[in-house]
Amino acid sequence: MPTPTLPQLTLVLGGARSGKSLYAEQLLTSQPGPWAYIATAEAFDDEMDERIKLHKRRRSSGWVQHETPLDIADTLLNRTSELPSLVDCLTLWLSNLMHAERSIPDTTDKLIAALSKRIAPCVIVSNEVGLGIVPDNALARAFRDEAGRLNQKIAAVADKVVFVAAGLPLTLKG
Repeated sequence: MPTPTLPQLTLVLGGARSGKSLYAEQLLTSQPGPWAYIATAEAFDDEMDERIKLHKRRRSSGWVQHETPLDIADTLLNRTSELPSLVDCLTLWLSNLMHAERSIPDTTDKLIAALSKRIAPCVIVSNEVGLGIVPDNALARAFRDEAGRLNQKIAAVADKVVFVAAGLPLTLKG
């Protein structure tokens, strides 16, 4: 049976603990390995450290890990361009950018440019944070708004967009 062809760019959206990362990993591993895992998370506390370890334990061999909290465009274009790649996740990347006071529009444009020049397919995971209540503080509202804009920009250039809820994928595009 032939290997299914993965689109050049797939965006996988979902809420916390929706199953989006596992779904994205399964999509990518439908392609011949090795696969690049571009991790944007940083462990600033024990709980986050445990989350990262859980993700690592879940993955089979064949993954090449790239811990890239800020410069994912460079990693996607210059270090993993020829490997099927997974970015997990855009919302943590956005949080890192905001904390580092980087320009969100400029870094988003760099990311989109890098994605357009890649050779191998890429799957990007992001949280859909706009489905809940309006946050009660300015920083949280700014984050929610930036995340919504970022997701829209990536979805616009993606070949396929999937929303995952309760472990079930719903194709929104492609």
